[in-house]
Amino acid sequence: MTEKISRQNFVSQILSGQAKNLTSIAILVAAIIIGGAIIYINPSFLKLGVTGGLTAQQAGEKAIKYINESLLRGAATASLLNTTEENGVYKLNFKIAETEYNSYVTKNGKVFFIEGINTESPLPTPSPSPENSENENSTPAPKTEKPDVKLFVMSYCPYGLQAEKAVLPAMDLLRNKAEIGVYFVNYIMHGKKELDENLKQYCIQKEENDKFTSYLSCFVKEGDSEKCSSQAQINNEKISACITATDNEFNISKQYNDQSTWLGGQYPKFGIYDSLNNQYGVKGSPTLVINGKAVEAGTRSPENFKKVICQAFNNPPQECSQSLSNTSTSPGFGEGTATSSGGGCGQ
Repeated sequence: MTEKISRQNFVSQILSGQAKNLTSIAILVAAIIIGGAIIYINPSFLKLGVTGGLTAQQAGEKAIKYINESLLRGAATASLLNTTEENGVYKLNFKIAETEYNSYVTKNGKVFFIEGINTESPLPTPSPSPENSENENSTPAPKTEKPDVKLFVMSYCPYGLQAEKAVLPAMDLLRNKAEIGVYFVNYIMHGKKELDENLKQYCIQKEENDKFTSYLSCFVKEGDSEKCSSQAQINNEKISACITATDNEFNISKQYNDQSTWLGGQYPKFGIYDSLNNQYGVKGSPTLVINGKAVEAGTRSPENFKKVICQAFNNPPQECSQSLSNTSTSPGFGEGTATSSGGGCGQ
């Protein structure tokens, strides 16, 4: 399994207007789903008869450009492996990280779609998603005087970024009332840049924790580490020394350079918080742990994250009565919002 969104979230995006470019034959143009099959493929359904002037290679390159610039938006990079004609359209075979995927594009390159719907087979009934249940099916975290909140992410996971954007206002609001920190999943999925950024964020929290939320607030919007370091007035010399020492202590780069150590031969290890990952059963990004218990945050909005954290106080402080935004933050970098939450990066 890789980065994914649930089928219900995908359908919600269509119904909410994020996939309005539907043709009369129900081609779904929405967002790329990376990972498990959410809509069942029946290539024989794709006999669209769309004509155009692009070669298979040209159409494939155009689709990959759309995937990278409009869908992944810097969180990962898709690369085209080959394009073939199939049932009147072009079938793309492409790779993101170490995993290959197939999608389709019309011969004129104007309509990209993820998979075809088999109209003769009913789709499975979707189960309730966290954003609609508002934590009804989630057991609350144990209560304490000062909640300990750990958000496990991968620094370039679009859904980890979404969760960080949602939790940051709660971190600022409850700064002196709860222990809230960003931790890292014990493997990476987005290349060397994620390894480097994980190390940097770990060291900023360790060495200059008072500047971390300023740095992270910039990074989740800009994705520009150097710019955000300058803006947050990070002591680069101190952080660089920490990165070197931490890298050597946990053999981060050594394991990255030795693919025989990778999980399943695909994902480099990032073992700084390996014991915590194992203790809490962390499998992917994002995972929220409060007072030692993994919990579902539900809607990824600042208000909902605040509520989940405030429920973990024996006696909620006055800050918990302050309202934050109820709007879900968007996956990936940027300041946008989303009509639904869900999805994650994980094996």
